[in-house]
Amino acid sequence: MRLLLTNDDGIDAEGLAALRSACEPLFDEIWTVAPASQMSEIGHRVTTSSPLRYEERDTRTFAIHGTPADCTRIALAHLMPEKPDWIFAGINHGGNLGRHDFVISGTVAAVREGAFAGIPGIAFSHFMKRGLPLDWPIAGERCIRAFADLSDDGKPGTNFSPGEFWTVNLPHNETEDKEPEVVFCPQERHPLLVGYEQIGDTEVRYVGNYHERPRREGSDVDVCFGGDIAVSQASV
Repeated sequence: MRLLLTNDDGIDAEGLAALRSACEPLFDEIWTVAPASQMSEIGHRVTTSSPLRYEERDTRTFAIHGTPADCTRIALAHLMPEKPDWIFAGINHGGNLGRHDFVISGTVAAVREGAFAGIPGIAFSHFMKRGLPLDWPIAGERCIRAFADLSDDGKPGTNFSPGEFWTVNLPHNETEDKEPEVVFCPQERHPLLVGYEQIGDTEVRYVGNYHERPRREGSDVDVCFGGDIAVSQASV
C-alpha cells in the first residue's frame, strides 16, 4: 500500500516523525509532503494566486511553503506518480475535537482535501495537558491501533467508503496504568469557550479555556478528556 503523510505543525514536527515511524511496517511506500513551517489553525485555506515553492528533503519527502491543504493538492496533482491508497495527517500537537475544532484544523483539512478526491484518510491528533510529558512513540503505536480498529475483516483500514474520512484524538493521561480503549463516538457540537481580555487601547488577547470546554456524555471531547482514544467519522 502507498501512504501520503502530512500535517500542519510542519515537516520537522515530532508528531509527524512518530507517525511515520509507526506506519513504516504497514506500508510499502510512504510519501511525506508537509508544510515547511507551522501552519496550524488555518482550516482549509489554499493558495491559487501566487507561486508555491517546495523543497525535496529526502527520497519521497517534500517541504511545501504553503498550507496543509496545499500539501495534499500538490502531492496528488504534481509530485506523486500514482495516487496513494491512504492519506494520514498528524500526529497533531494538540486535540482536534468537536465540530468547532474540525473546521479550524489544518490537520483535518489536509485529509478532507484527499477525501474530495475519493482517497480515504485519517486525521490523527493528540490532546495535550500543559506540563505533562508526552511519549511520541507510544502515540504512534496508538494511532496504528486505531487504524486497525477501523476494519471489520481484520485488515487495517478496509472499512471505508469514497468521500469518507476519520478523526482520531489521543488522550493525555496522568498515568499509564491502563491502556486507553478505542471508542467510536460522535463529534461534540457544543462550541468552544471563547473569550478575550483587553491588553491595550486597541488590542485584545484570546483567553478561551480549551480544557474546560462544555461537552455531552459520549462525545469525542468526553471520550478523549476521559482518557480513551476518540474516533469519529466524517465525510465530504
